[in-house]
Amino acid sequence: MLQSDGSAGAPKRKSRKGLLVLGAVALSLVTGGIGGGIGAYIERNGGVTEVELGQAGEESKDRAPESVAGIAASALPGVVTLHVSGDDGAGTGTGFVLDSKGHILTNNHVVDPGGGDGEISVTFSGGETASAKIVGRDAGYDLAVVKVSNVKGLKPLPLGNSDNVQVGDPVVAIGAPFDLSNTVTSGIISAKERPITAGGEADGSDVSYVNALQTDAPINPGNSGGPLVDSKARVIGINSAIRSAGDGGGAEGGQAGSIGLGFAIPINTGKRVAEQLINEGRATHPVIEVTLDTEFTGDGARVAEKAAGGGPAVKPGGPGAKAGIKSGDVVTEVDGQRIHAGEELIVKIRAHEPGDRLELTIERDGKERTLSVTLGEAGD
Repeated sequence: MLQSDGSAGAPKRKSRKGLLVLGAVALSLVTGGIGGGIGAYIERNGGVTEVELGQAGEESKDRAPESVAGIAASALPGVVTLHVSGDDGAGTGTGFVLDSKGHILTNNHVVDPGGGDGEISVTFSGGETASAKIVGRDAGYDLAVVKVSNVKGLKPLPLGNSDNVQVGDPVVAIGAPFDLSNTVTSGIISAKERPITAGGEADGSDVSYVNALQTDAPINPGNSGGPLVDSKARVIGINSAIRSAGDGGGAEGGQAGSIGLGFAIPINTGKRVAEQLINEGRATHPVIEVTLDTEFTGDGARVAEKAAGGGPAVKPGGPGAKAGIKSGDVVTEVDGQRIHAGEELIVKIRAHEPGDRLELTIERDGKERTLSVTLGEAGD
C-alpha cells in the first residue's frame, strides 16, 4: 500500500546542476584547448606573425669529377635500360654504349628471354627510346652485344683496364634495379679473381664462368649488364651476379636484394668478347681439351678416366695432351694460384685468351709436378 504523503509516487526531477557542471567542464576543456594552442603558438613564434625559414641560396651544380656525383654525371649519358620480351618471357636489364655505331654491351641473361625473335627496347638516360637487335651473344661469358640504328648523339663510355684494379679502389655502379632507371650506387672493390659460376640448364649447358671482380656497391635485379666504373668514370666491369641472403649464391635471377656481395665481369674479358661478337658474331673460348671428373670431391680438379661419350678424357693432339696431362691427374694450381674445384680451373682458363701459356701444378701418383700448357681455341 502506497504511503499517503505522495513522496514515493511522484517522479523526482533530475537536477540540472549536474548537467550544467558537465557542460561547464566541457566548455572549459574546449576553451582551454584553444587558449593553450594560441598560447603555445605565441610562445613558439614570438607573436602572431608569418613564419619564414632560412634556406641556402642557389649554388653551382658542378661537382668534382672524381666525386660520386661527378662520376655519375659523366657516365649516365652512356648507360641504357633494356626491356626485353619474347616467347620465353620478359625482363629488364642494363647496358652501356660502346661506340658511335650504336653497339651496346650487356649480359646474355638480359637478352635471353627474348630468344632469337624477341623485341628489345632501349631507353637512354634522357628518356629517348629506340629498338635494338642482337649482334651476338655468348652464354659461356654471359655477354651479349645489341645494336641501335639511326640514333644521334650517342655517348660511348670509355673502357678502363681491369688489370689495373686494386682491392679497395672506389667504384660506382649504374643500372636499373627493379626497373628504376639511372640508379647510382657506390662502394669499393672488395676482392679480385673470384671464381663465379652462374646460370645453366639441367643438362649443364649455358653455364657462365667468370673470374669476377667483387664489389660492395649495391647491385640488385635489373643492374645486370650495367657498368661498374672507376674514379675516372671508365668501365672496369660489367655487373652480372649477386649473392642474396638465403639464395645460396648464383646469378641475380631471384628477386632478393643486395647484401653487399656483387660480382662483375672484368672489362678486359668484356672488351675481347665484345669485339669478337661485333666482328665475327661469336666468341672463342680458351680450352685445354680435357674432361674433368665432376664427381671428384677432393681438393683440386681431377681429370676424368673417360670422356662423356666413352672416348679419351685427354683429347689426343690437344693442348692438354701436348702438355703431358693424363687421366687421373689432379690440377691444384694455375700460375701459382691454388684451385679447389673443377669449376675454378675452368674459370681460370676462361680468364685468358687462346694462345696464352699457363703453368699447371698437378699431382700424379702422390708426386707434384708442373706442366706448361698453351691454350687452344673453341667456339661457343
